[in-house]
Amino acid sequence: MDSAEVDSAGLEVLSRRDCLGLLASVTIGRLVFTDRALPAVQPVAFVLHDEGVVVRLAAGSPALAAGGAVVAFEIDNIAHDLREGWSVTVVGHAHEVRDPEWLRRLAELRLPSRGEGVTDRYLVITIEVVTGTRIPMPRLG
Repeated sequence: MDSAEVDSAGLEVLSRRDCLGLLASVTIGRLVFTDRALPAVQPVAFVLHDEGVVVRLAAGSPALAAGGAVVAFEIDNIAHDLREGWSVTVVGHAHEVRDPEWLRRLAELRLPSRGEGVTDRYLVITIEVVTGTRIPMPRLG
């Protein structure tokens, strides 16, 4: 019998290590931020880099409002029938990268772009809190 910790909803609580592993395994997530005093969610391409979440955004993206703010970032893989899956959430400060050397290194990560490329901007979310849960496999019998 698995001795994993479970939360009040019966979901397996994932370790920080497991959460970071899942963050490294996917390329699309949801950036949760405040836009004009309202909550907003935008799907974005990202990469886990130096224990931070790096997001590439087209110039003019509403998500650029997240720079300098505390944001949430979420990834998941959940079956439509809710019988199995997992979810990971990161909370941390987002900042727009402006340093030319750092921008050059981030461009080497080859994140996909929805804009024209040369005007793209990068946000880095410092991972201050990371939590995750897994829907346990159904018991047979």
